[in-house]
Amino acid sequence: MNYEAALEAALQRLHDEGRYRTFIDIERRKGHFPHAVWNRPDGTRQDITVWCGNDYLGMGQHPSVLAAMQDALLATGAGSGGTRNISGTTVYHKRLEAELADLHGKEAGLIFTSAYMANDATLSTLPKLFPGLIIYSDALNHASMIEGVRRNGGAKRIFRHNDVAHLRELLAADDPAAPKLIAFESIYSMDGDFGPIAEICDLADEFNALTYLDEVHAVGMYGPRGGGVAERDGLMHRIDLINGTLAKAYGVMGGYITGSAKMCDAIRSYAPGFIFTTSLPPAVAAGAAESVRHLKTAQDLRDRQQTTASILKMRLKGMGLPIIDHGSHIVPVHVGNPVHCKLISDMLLESYGIYVQPINFPTVPRGTERLRFTPSPVHDSAMIDHLIRAMDDLWSHCALNRAELSA
Repeated sequence: MNYEAALEAALQRLHDEGRYRTFIDIERRKGHFPHAVWNRPDGTRQDITVWCGNDYLGMGQHPSVLAAMQDALLATGAGSGGTRNISGTTVYHKRLEAELADLHGKEAGLIFTSAYMANDATLSTLPKLFPGLIIYSDALNHASMIEGVRRNGGAKRIFRHNDVAHLRELLAADDPAAPKLIAFESIYSMDGDFGPIAEICDLADEFNALTYLDEVHAVGMYGPRGGGVAERDGLMHRIDLINGTLAKAYGVMGGYITGSAKMCDAIRSYAPGFIFTTSLPPAVAAGAAESVRHLKTAQDLRDRQQTTASILKMRLKGMGLPIIDHGSHIVPVHVGNPVHCKLISDMLLESYGIYVQPINFPTVPRGTERLRFTPSPVHDSAMIDHLIRAMDDLWSHCALNRAELSA
């Protein structure tokens, strides 16, 4: 086999389909969020505004988070020194897990190097703990959940997205005595829609199933203390396992699960993805713990972010652009063509200094390509005005039909 030719052909397919992904070399500047500098391919530098970051609240720049990280770095050094079992557990890791357990009203928390790893490791391990487990997974669950369910070797059922009636059919068709778990999300990040948490919990009670809720795009953002949509709706006590991230609203890095002490202890003891992975650096754990602690009382940030998102959605709708609005903080604009989606993204960056990455297949289904904006509390009215003018110009330039796409 000609391996080089095979690689070239695989990459060319992505180019031909208009979905080859390009990394944009940007430098974040402390104290200037959401502004950054783009290091252009020609060697020049350009000031830009980031509109697609997951640091939803700018906590990656917050002085108390930076101070906590600096203190821990000076006290302990750079790395953790090993896995959690081999010298990689510190007081900073334990403090972070305690903050997370408190956030979600659970007995315990368990931190991972990413929320992807937390989902994958936990969902792939659960059948070892509950032999014969059947996992019922929403069709639009994140790739990390899909991978964990796929790798666990147990039975799985896929229910249509947010279709509680279909979930009921699947639950009712299986052995009543079989252990069951329903895995779903609170906010599905590509469309920004909410999962029917209460209805799924009702089914879990009826069919004696465990519940596993991914709150990755909601922690820090919803609820009186940032515990997520389940906290906002008064439902955290009905969820057996909550997955979250420290890399989005909390602005740092890492992922976690929270649940009962026995559940977290069992995952800790059986999941290879936890056992054999070097733990987070203490400085990262310290910064994440401070961010979680701070956001428990920072409702003003959440309110300002929601206001900015509402204004942006209203302005985009006013131009007749096809936004997808389910009431969350995520603002997707449907393009529906990978070439046009990449073209608009490139032109926004090069001509207007606006950075928003195209979202193409396989992240979203073919024909649903989009630009996904994530406004923050500090995207001000001038930035919104600039973005609206740019989108208006480019939508016309690419000859996209507003009325047809909006229908």
